[in-house]
Amino acid sequence: MRPRISPWWWALGLILGLRLVSMAWLPLAGTSEPRYAEVARLMAVTGDWITPWFTPDQPFWGKPPLSFWTEALAFRLLGVTELAARLPSWLATLGSMGLLFVYARRFFGERIAQGAVLIYATCALVYIASGAVITDPFLALATTWAMVALALSAKTRHPAWRYGFFVALALGLLAKGPLMLVLVAGPLLPLVILYPSIRSAFKQLPWLGGLALMLLLSAPWYLLAELKTPGFLNYFLVGEHFLRFIDSGWAGDLYGVAHRRIKGAIWADALMASFPWGLVALALLLRQLWNPVKRSALWQMRRDPDKAYLVAWTLFTPAFFSLSDNILWTYMLPALAPFSVLLALALAPAQASSKVARRLLVALTSLVPLALTAYMVLGVLDPLRLKTEKHLVAYAMHQMQAEDKLLYLNEIPFSATFYSRGQAGAITLKELTRQTRPTHRLYLALPKDDLNRVSKILNQPLKPLFESHEFVLTEIAGRPNNP
Repeated sequence: MRPRISPWWWALGLILGLRLVSMAWLPLAGTSEPRYAEVARLMAVTGDWITPWFTPDQPFWGKPPLSFWTEALAFRLLGVTELAARLPSWLATLGSMGLLFVYARRFFGERIAQGAVLIYATCALVYIASGAVITDPFLALATTWAMVALALSAKTRHPAWRYGFFVALALGLLAKGPLMLVLVAGPLLPLVILYPSIRSAFKQLPWLGGLALMLLLSAPWYLLAELKTPGFLNYFLVGEHFLRFIDSGWAGDLYGVAHRRIKGAIWADALMASFPWGLVALALLLRQLWNPVKRSALWQMRRDPDKAYLVAWTLFTPAFFSLSDNILWTYMLPALAPFSVLLALALAPAQASSKVARRLLVALTSLVPLALTAYMVLGVLDPLRLKTEKHLVAYAMHQMQAEDKLLYLNEIPFSATFYSRGQAGAITLKELTRQTRPTHRLYLALPKDDLNRVSKILNQPLKPLFESHEFVLTEIAGRPNNP
């Protein structure tokens, strides 16, 4: 007789499977995904594993290379596809889920571990980031690994956890930089001071050998990157990690614009990132605070070092980023693993005693995966919904002959660069009017509202051939070669 597979495994498999399908079907859209994918594609093409490149002529100093390494390797193994670009983030999220399950099961039992993983997997930010070409899933994996390793090193002296703490720190340094050290040291500092059991686990870590291992794994890349492109360390350590944090209008950004927000906006991001579970947690918290007995019980929770560990781990990230007004909602990702365990603990009594509560939890678990799957279907059926140049570039490339060119007016979108494999370019209107009529055809993509204006300036009719979300493709015919 075959063993019965738990419904939990079916649910988790369906959630992960749906995300895998959407990763393969949806084109790279927006700004960040195609930009990072193009950096990884250039790494795979050039074989330069030290310096990520923003363009073939401009090094990308904004992020360490870990995510680009994994994506470039995926391109070489699987080809340059959306699935290959996104698969490393999916695997990193899977790793975070595995660590979360091991930790929660050891400290709180199997049912809490299962609930925590399902909550984590279906938080809006986790579900979206798990199939996106961004660096944050790797930082979340590193922070989760470090915090889990420290907690489990108190239960066992196995070197896999004791040295794993320092391997995780190295991973974070290669994924996001020194921010990794802040996000781990920040919650641990008050915990080490206030809780003897946590202080004991912290002291028993192999600090001399562990720090040497961390530096051995991470420092060589930093030194090689500076030697290869001098100026990297100053830009990355001072600019990206200090000036960006304190100055929302930082003018030194080489690759984009500042993400200016009001201070404290990260708490609104926390609700969005943890949707729908953040709203559930907020409702439960307000209910606890309203009842004097439950409020007292909530306050007594501080005496439990295991739960205090989760609270500090959860709250430090939003508290830290409350000091900055240059933030993105993805910064909340490292806090969602401990949040999921805390919420699973809070929901356990209702789940065990009420069928209505269990059905509601099933509905909440399904909400984000089904919503994103519906978005994928709409995006496939109506590509104009998506801010991507995949289909326009494909149409132009199909029409083009060897000497023809695809150019975008003024500035080329990152998705056009990625999907054209670097063949598309940009041209200004001034350059366009000055050049002599070429012998080859020119395929010009320009903002939709500019078609008639450019047609008048060039004094020739321009017919729309294909449209994307933002651009329209037209053709400027070349003159025939004289015999």
